[in-house]
Formats: sequence, C-alpha cells, structure tokens
Amino acid sequence: MQLKRMMPKKKHLSAGRAPLILFLCPMISALEVPLDPKLLEDLVQPPTITQQSPKDYIIDPRENIVIQCEAKGKPPPSFSWTRNGTHFDIDKDPLVTMKSGSGTLTVNIMSEGKAETYEGVYQCTARNERGAAISNNIVIRPSRSPLWTKEKLERITLRNGQSLVLPCRPPVGLPPPIIFWMDNSFQRLPQSERVSQGLNGDLYFSNVLPEDTREDYICYARFNHTQTIQQKQPISVKVISVDEMNDTIAANLSDTEFYGAKSHRERPPTFLTPEGNASRKEELRGNVLSLECIAEGLPTPIIYWIKEDGTLPINRTFYRNFKKTLQIVQVTEADSGNYQCIAKNALGAIQHVISVTVKAAPYWIIAPQNLVLSPGEDGTLICRANGNPKPRISWLLNGIPIEIAPDDPSRKIDGDTIIFSNVQERSSAVYQCNASNEYGYLLANAFVNVLAEPPRILTTADTLYQVIANRPALLDCAFFGSPLPTIEWFKGAKGSALREDIYVLHENGTLEIPVAQKDSTGTYTCVARNKLGMAKNDIHLEIKDPTRIIKQPEYAVVQRGSTVSFECIVKHDHTLIPTVTWLKDHGELPSDGRFTVDKDHLVVADVSDDDGGTYTCAANTTLDNVSASAVLSVVAPTPTPAPIYDVPNPPFDLELTDQLDRSVQLSWTPGDDNNSPITKFIIEYEDAMHEPGLWHHQTEVPGAQTTAQLKLSPYVNYSFRVTAVNSLGRSLPSEASEQYLTKAAEPDKNPTAVEGLGSEPDNLVITWQPLNGFESNGPGLQYKVSWRQKDGDDEWTSMVVADVSKYIVSGTPTFVPYLIKVQALNDAGFAPEPAVVLGHSGEDLPMVAPGNVHVNVVNSTLAEVHWDPVPLKSIRGHLQGYRIYYWKAQSSSARNRRHIEKKILTFQGSKTHGMLPGLEPFSHYTLNVRVVNGKGEGPASPDRVFSTPEGVPSAPSSLKIVNPTLDSLTLEWEPPSHPNGILTEYTLKYQPINSTHELGPLVDLKIPANKTRWTLKNLNFSTRYKFYFYAQTAAGSGSEITEEAITTVGEAGILPPDVGAGKAMASRQVDIATQGWFIGLMCAVALLILILLIVCFIRRNKGGKYPVKEKEDAHADPEIQPMKEDDGTFGEYSDAEDHKPLKKGSRTPSDRTVKKEDSDDSLVDYGEGVNGQFNEDGSFIGQYSGKKEKEPAEGNESSEAPSPVNAMNSFV
Repeated sequence: MQLKRMMPKKKHLSAGRAPLILFLCPMISALEVPLDPKLLEDLVQPPTITQQSPKDYIIDPRENIVIQCEAKGKPPPSFSWTRNGTHFDIDKDPLVTMKSGSGTLTVNIMSEGKAETYEGVYQCTARNERGAAISNNIVIRPSRSPLWTKEKLERITLRNGQSLVLPCRPPVGLPPPIIFWMDNSFQRLPQSERVSQGLNGDLYFSNVLPEDTREDYICYARFNHTQTIQQKQPISVKVISVDEMNDTIAANLSDTEFYGAKSHRERPPTFLTPEGNASRKEELRGNVLSLECIAEGLPTPIIYWIKEDGTLPINRTFYRNFKKTLQIVQVTEADSGNYQCIAKNALGAIQHVISVTVKAAPYWIIAPQNLVLSPGEDGTLICRANGNPKPRISWLLNGIPIEIAPDDPSRKIDGDTIIFSNVQERSSAVYQCNASNEYGYLLANAFVNVLAEPPRILTTADTLYQVIANRPALLDCAFFGSPLPTIEWFKGAKGSALREDIYVLHENGTLEIPVAQKDSTGTYTCVARNKLGMAKNDIHLEIKDPTRIIKQPEYAVVQRGSTVSFECIVKHDHTLIPTVTWLKDHGELPSDGRFTVDKDHLVVADVSDDDGGTYTCAANTTLDNVSASAVLSVVAPTPTPAPIYDVPNPPFDLELTDQLDRSVQLSWTPGDDNNSPITKFIIEYEDAMHEPGLWHHQTEVPGAQTTAQLKLSPYVNYSFRVTAVNSLGRSLPSEASEQYLTKAAEPDKNPTAVEGLGSEPDNLVITWQPLNGFESNGPGLQYKVSWRQKDGDDEWTSMVVADVSKYIVSGTPTFVPYLIKVQALNDAGFAPEPAVVLGHSGEDLPMVAPGNVHVNVVNSTLAEVHWDPVPLKSIRGHLQGYRIYYWKAQSSSARNRRHIEKKILTFQGSKTHGMLPGLEPFSHYTLNVRVVNGKGEGPASPDRVFSTPEGVPSAPSSLKIVNPTLDSLTLEWEPPSHPNGILTEYTLKYQPINSTHELGPLVDLKIPANKTRWTLKNLNFSTRYKFYFYAQTAAGSGSEITEEAITTVGEAGILPPDVGAGKAMASRQVDIATQGWFIGLMCAVALLILILLIVCFIRRNKGGKYPVKEKEDAHADPEIQPMKEDDGTFGEYSDAEDHKPLKKGSRTPSDRTVKKEDSDDSLVDYGEGVNGQFNEDGSFIGQYSGKKEKEPAEGNESSEAPSPVNAMNSFV
C-alpha cells in the first residue's frame, strides 16, 4: 500500500546511554510502555491513572453516584479507596459496588439512601507489584436548588425619570443558579442601555419611563444541575408624571410613600453599583474577569472603560450588558491593575476605579513525566509549578509522604527535582508530586520503571511497501529495548549503512526517502542494537510509475438530440490495474441506455437538457488516483455558428525519455488550437535546486513538432513546461513535467569580468564575476586564482579560494603589470584553462612635478599655460592628466582679511598646455602645475607669476541726485567696483524730458576721475532730466548707469536706472498742495460745507426734538461718538467705511487745508435718506418718530436745538 504516515521529528541516531525511549509508528509517547501484545506478555509496568472524576464533583441527588477511577499497568492493578482521609471499606456498604477490573464506584441511591450521606472527600489508589498511583481528592457534593423565601412585596410608585433597582436576591444553590427576568407570559423583559440586569441578578433602571409601569416583574433562578426553575414573587411598578401626581396623588400620599426622592429633571450620572469612587476585585488566573458599572442619570448615561497605565487586551476583551460589564477571558497576572469605568451624559461624567488583583492556583511549568531506565542508568524527575502565591512542592512515594517512605540510595531529593543515579530494578516505584497554595492544588503521578530488555523490532518482518515514483517513502522500524537501542539501515545484502545526506533517519526508527526513484527499489534492513543484544528486520520497497490521464475529456457544447463523446486515456504502471469510473456531477451516471462506457470513452446519445453538467473520469489504483473533468452544455439546435478563434489550449502529458547526462527528450500532447494553427512551441525550464519558482527560456520548436531533444547542464534539477503559440497569442503554460536531476560534472566555463587593480601601493586586488548556481555544474564550487609579473620570469603563483568574488595579493611592487587568470573548479574537477588578463598592482602618488612651466597672456581675461610632461615611471600609476592651480595675488591687507581663493583646472590625458579663462583684468596671478594619477596628485611645480593688462571698467557702483533746486541738481556717485585698470575720467550725458515725453538735446560732460560729486546749474525750472554716467580707463569706456530727476523743491524725483519713457511719464508729479489755485479751491469747499451744516441744524431745530440716542442704538456702530455737553463737540453719525468721526479736540492741519475724510457729512444719517421724511409743517417723522424721551443721564440729547457754533468748533 502507499505509505501514509505523519512525519516525525528528524534526528540523528547515535549510540550511548540515554533514558529508554520507546519507538512505534505511528509514534507512541516516548515515556509510555507500548501495549503491544508481544511485549505485554513479559514486560512489567507500574500503574498509571487513566481516568478519574473531577476534583469538585457536584452530583444530582436523584441519580446514582458514579465516582470514576481507571488505571492501566502490568500486572493489572488492584484498587482501594479512602473517604475523608480514612479507608473506605466498600464491602461493608451494600449500596456501593466497584466495577470489575476497574476502580470506578457506583452508589445506588435510587433504590434507597440519600445523597447527603455520601458527601465527602474520596481518593482512589491503583497498586501493583511495581508501585501505587493515586487519584486527586474528589469532593462529592449533591446539588441544591432551594426555594425562595416568602416575602410580601409592596407596589413601587415613583416619578417619571427617577432611577430604580428591583432586587432579585435568589436562594443560595449548588452550583449557583442562572438569573433572568420575565413576565407572567414567560417572555423575557427587554433590556437596553437604560434597563439592564446586573451580575448579582438585580434589575437596574437608570431612569424610569411611563411604559415601565407593569405588575409582573418576576425574577427567575434556573438550577441547571437539577433542571429546575424557581421564581420570585412578582414586583409591581407604577411610574407617574409630576403633573399627574399633583392632580391625583399628591393630596393623599406623603413624600415618603414614593420610591426615592430624586427629581425627574435631567441630572448628571451617579453609580448604582459599585458604590463609592473605588473598589477592589480579585480573580484567579485562567478564569473570566467580570467588572461591572451601572449608573443612573437623565439622559441615560453611557459607560466607557479604560485601563490605567495600560491597554485592554484586544483578543480577550469583551463588552456585555450594553458595555456595563467588561469581561477579560483567560485572565493572567499581567491583567492586574486599575480599571476605570466612566459614566457620561450631557450633564456631566463620573468615574469609578476598580483595583484588580489576579491570583493563581498552581499551574504546571514542568509536570513530572514517566521515566523508563535500564539498570545502572541515571535520570531525573522534575516537578515545577507556579502560582500566586508561590505553591509548595511535596513528594509522595506510592501514595506515602516521601519523608516516611523507605530509603533508596539511588534517590536524592532536591526541592522540585528527584535525582536518580545507578538505578536498580528495586528502584521502580510511582512518585506523586503535589503543588498547592491557598487557591488549589495539582497532583501528578510519574513512575520510574527499571527494565533490562534486549532490542526487539515490532514491525512485521518482510513487509512490502509500494510507493509511487517521485513521492516520499517511509519505511517503518518500530523497536523497543532498554537501554535505548541504536538504529541503522542497510540496502541490499552487502550494502553499507545508509547516510543522512540522501536519506532521513527519524528517531522512531523510520527511514525516509524524500524523493523515491526507480533505483530506490530493493530490500532494506533495519538493525537495532544495545548492550544486551541485536535485532534486525528486512523491508521490501517497490517504486511504481504514477497513474496519469494523458488524454482528458474536453468541454463540449452540443445540441439537443445529438451525440457527444468524452475521451479519457489513462497511462499507468504495468503492475497496477487501474479502475476507471465515470461520474456525473460527482455522482453515479444515470441508469440509462443512452450512456455507453467502453475502454477510453463515455458516449451519451440523444442528449437532453438534463444531461448537461460536469462529467469526471476517475482512475484509481491501490496506490494513487487521478481524475479529470469536463463540462457538457446542452443548447437548442441553431445554425452552425461561426468558428471561435482564440489562443491555443495549453499542451499536456509532458514526458521525459532518453535521459542522459547532458540531454533528454521531452514529448507532449498539443492542446486544442481553437481554429488557429499552432505556429511554434516555447519550452522553458525551472532549476528547483538553485532557482526554484523561476522559469527560463530553453528553446523553441515548430508547431508541427511535439518532441524536442534538450541540451542539459550538469547538477541541475530540471522541470520543463511548454507553451503553444498561434497567430492570436500564447497559451497558458502546461503543467510542469516530472523533475530530472542531472549528474554533477566539472564547470564548463570560468568566471568573467576578471580584473586586477590595487587598492593600496603594495597590493593587487583580483576580482571576477562568479558563476551562478546553474553554471557551477556540481557541488563544492571554488576558484583557482593565479598571478605573476608580466615583465619577469617568475612562475605562476596560485591560490584556491571558496565561492567568493575577490582575492587580495599583498606585498607587490607599486604599479607593476601582472598577468592574471581565474579558473573555476568543483568536486568533479576543473573548468577549461582560463584566459589571461592584464592587471596592475596598486598606484602611489606621482613623484615628479611638471617642468618648464611658462605662461602666455592672450588678453586681459585669458592666458595660455605650457609645461613639459613628467617621465612615465615617475607617475607610478595610470596618468589621469594635469591640474593647474592658480590664484589672484592679494594685497597684504586683503590677505589678512580672508583666505586666498585658489581655482583649479584639470586637463585630461597627456596634454602639455591649456587655457585659463575668466581672469580679472589688471591683476597679478600665481600658478603651478601638478600631474594626476588614479591615486592622487603629485608635487607642485615652482610657482609662476603673471599679470593681465587693463580692461574696461564696470559701471559706477551707484548714482544718486541730491539737493534738487529750481535750476540745479547735484549728482553723487561711487567709483566702479571693478575698475579693471586706472580710471582716466568719467563721462556724464544728460537731456531733458518735455511735457510730451520727448527727449531733448543730449549734453556731454567730462569729469575728472578723482571726483565723486558734481553740481549741474542753470537747468530749466520744474523739468525732468535723464542722466547717463560711465567711467573710462586706457582700455576704453565701461558700462553706464542711468538716473532721472526733477528740478523741483521738495522732491528728489529719482527713478530706477533704465526707466523707459512710459514710466517717466507715469512718475511725473507736482506737489499741488503748494499751488495757489488749489489753496483757494479748498477754502471755497470748506465754506460750502459750513453753510450746509448751518442749514441742516436750522431745519432740525424747526422740526422739534428727536431721539438721537435711539438711532445710535439701532446702528450699534462703535465709531459713533455722541455729543458731549461738557466739551461741546458734535457727535457725528458717519459712514463706517468712508468717514471717521471728529474726535474730541480735533483741529485742522497746519497748512489750514481741510481733508475730505475729516469734513464730509451725510444728511441721510439725519433722516433725509430712504428711511425718513418730513411732514407738512417741516417736523421730522419716520424712523425717529418713536419714543421722544430719554433719561437725562444718557447725555445724548438736549432740550434746546444744537447751536451751529458747536458744529464750527469741530472744524476749529
């Protein structure tokens, strides 16, 4: 049969003394003696408890009591019981019986007797000649479901919005009951954020509503153990509004007759439970931590939870009861801390802190394990537990405290560990470890069984395994022995021990062949040895070819009434007989004569609509099975449709034949071409050993060809796939072929990109592009690096290095040519002789400076430098070029102020001259030349000094016009920042600009070079002039600077340089404030405004009084200043955007002109706009016709008409 086993842990098997481990397949626990019949005939084992009742055993008093205790061992153990610490004599109690061959007790209380009689603590002991195992202490308690105590419940009446708590107080039962609230119709009462049940069973109302009025609030307690339900007396609740109470109840009831005394008005939250600002909660590790906060308030509060100084565990935190209950499952010590619940509504928030402490009953860290030893061996029993508080560890031997047990010289107790040394058969016993604290205990049995057994192989001899090729083969060798046997596997009669580089040896004795091939067929021998003997067993392995469907059924669309045929050709191992079954929609074919099955075909005649579906061809052998499906679609008869053109279907049935070291033949079956002929096939390969998952192009063949002879490389685990191509594109790739691992061979090629360059003057760094895994041709890829000086008679020096890409040769002369070659090799041999490459050892700085350096000055900004080349030997490296350093000479004061700035020009190669551009005219320069190689620069040549001739100067640094008068302008300037020579003179040209923006005649004026100020006199009055100014040296005129100015007092009139005529016109301004006609016009405007104000006040006085204060209040303008009686200023009502009120003490400007923003006034503000009008007698009506009197303290109106003199004061 095919080998189907769980993969055990891989491990090397070695000889040596070790605790006996029993190996079976399937795996048996390493610390259990196998219950194999062949072993149990003469193999003894101490007792082991296999089943027992729970520690806290709550029983149903209406049924018989069954206390379980099952154990195994050899010889079979006998059983005894203790009750409440003393021997329980079963024979003396006629109601108690013990199950045959077991320790399980049955107490028959259904016929007579009471369960309460048998309450107590029971413990079972299983004993044989090798020791005694004991059970836990089993506490027997009958369940209880008491009735509610009778009580008289008064009706609860309370106001709408008050809080309410309906107490449940269920009877104490065993185990505690489950609480829920229902009505008389046994319908659960609806709960919400406002109404909910607490953990104690009480029903909490954050605030009551009229719909909460009912007569049947009933608390139920369900006792699951006895399947009974008890109910409390119904509670009646009436909720009334305050208005209803005032009308109907307030006269007859006192306040004390109502539930609570809180107002129905909205109020912030307060907690109903728990009480106070803080509380404490203790929980045991592993339990569910439940924290509860229920608050009252109006509106209904919402509850939030946070953990102080921490976060709530995401996957273990749950919210119940509308977030009023926080639950954390599987609580641990890390969950200890302060938890804060916050109740919040629109009127406020309140919080409560619950301090949680997590304690822990004992729990195992390392539980003691059974120990099987051979005589003379050593071992340990470890019993390690933790808890909070820390548990106490105590040991028992065969159920007796170890302190009073017989001494054993091979045993030493060290706290939670018992150490055994040089054990003998008399050391066999059962040890009990008890770990206990105030929250509970743990009890574990672990036996020490001392056995001396020669090896035995438990797997049936001459077992035959049949495995499909390219699948794992697992050959069993289950064994037993004490001491621990070592396992070896051999193939064939004279074969050597199988190595783990090809095979996998598991610690249970199983031999695994990861990928079984045809040559894996044969006889394998398993040998088990220990110091007491040896055993062996032969296993036979046959490798079978896999079953494949080489022609699969294809999707078909047929018309009703026609015939369809599905083909299924199966290829299989000749020794296996396949069974081919056809299925429809994964079920059997219909029992219909229209369905015909022969060797390779399924034919369906007279197809109907019901025949549509999925048809599956399933081929089964005793070792494997394969299947392929196709869909049949049935359509109505239609005219012959146009053919559908598409890319081909992928090829299938890939097969490898003629497998040689460097070639293989690949064959395949083409898929449907979908009405477009296949033009070619593309073959790709995958190297599963070096680049798994990456497909590479192998070759292409014409579309009529279905086989290809493929060239292969050594030591590659090939898989192939084929893609078909037609005029519409590529098909999907085929399924991968079977894998083919070629044999290793020497490398076919050597590394590429070999170079030799030195990183230091005394070394040679040889680098290369290493071969990839595909090119290595075998394991153990290395490189042979060889080198020698080119100009010498030295022999080649060679070094073999690992699979790296660099080797450094030290102690070489500086910059010497070397011949280099790098050859690949592996475990199979060397690659062909490599090509020789020329390299150089490391470079050093050049030793000689260029000589005969001289300079030819071409012009004021350009110079040409010449030098002689340095000897090649003195360069000591690859010539990179020559580098010129040059700098301008500084005066002594300038050198003290800043560092000399040197400029650098590099000329590549072996050039011996170069140009220096960008020099400054009329300057002194210094330069030197240095040769440059790959390492750096050589020494500098002696400095050479040269000077540049004069050049034209730059423009003057600045030009400004100062002290303009009616007929003169003074010009001031700063010399050019770059004179580029000796200044000989300045040239000033200027011309007027008339009112039509035309330029007048140009005046040319020469000014000595030592001047920086010049005054032009006898200029035209109030005229704009444009100036052009530049400096001159012996080399010519420099750049000019321009400026404009006006001959008018009070304005400099300077414009930026190069301003055009348009801008000159835009900037022409005359200070009209000094013109006589303008002053007269302003006086006339002021007089007109004064007359208008006088007329306004006269008409206002004629219309009677009106409340200015009301208009002020209506406008609410912060800028409005009312008239003050104490200083007589007039409070204007002005437009906030265009006018500002005249402030207290305001005066006209010193030139006696009145500005527009200080003098405008609007009559609309006084009622002459759209919102006001005058009546027939001239009195004012409209928006000021309301209240006519104001308190005199306002100070905003007067009993007399305002005097025009006051208005004048605001302008004086």
